[in-house]
Amino acid sequence: MPKVSLFNQNGSQVGEIELNESVFGIEPNQHVLFEAIVMQRASLRQGTHKVKVRSEVRGGGRKPWRQKGTGRARQGSIRSPQWRGGGTVFGPTPRSYSYKLPKKVRRLAIKSALSSKVLEENVLVLESLAFDAPKTKDFKTVLGGLSVEKKALIVTADLDENVALSARNIPGVTVVTADGINVLDVVNHDKLIMTKAAVEKVEEVLA
Repeated sequence: MPKVSLFNQNGSQVGEIELNESVFGIEPNQHVLFEAIVMQRASLRQGTHKVKVRSEVRGGGRKPWRQKGTGRARQGSIRSPQWRGGGTVFGPTPRSYSYKLPKKVRRLAIKSALSSKVLEENVLVLESLAFDAPKTKDFKTVLGGLSVEKKALIVTADLDENVALSARNIPGVTVVTADGINVLDVVNHDKLIMTKAAVEKVEEVLA
């Protein structure tokens, strides 16, 4: 079973914690990780692109010239696609880019992401994380005690307003709950900092 150090909020090591091997100790599947990241990034796309087709372009209500006898090609509207200022053919319309991978694949992906962090020795577990009031300075002190200088993902068991508000203004720091942990966030941050309660919650769901 993989073991990682257990720290208190001041940054002092108070022991070790054993992680569930079926969640934090598997061999990462790189292809599944890639598929999960592509799926999440696709779901983030707004898909609000839009062009006007010939029925939506202003003007063009009258037939520009009679059908026969002019020697020119027949035309029904000056807003047909071949005209300057006409509608666009087969252009993008608002759509959703989101799709879903099978549940087993998604579970394997998050396990692979967590196991990768353990292999890289970028997982830190805290006994607890709590503040009396929202204060960015206090959160920076915690990160300083843990020697975290780069991007960090903080995972708590449940939503803690004081923790979330304290971390909100720190660049590169993201706070999520154990229920909201996802592949893109785990891979996109250098350090994964979890509370002991969050580890237990994640293991309960994924093991």
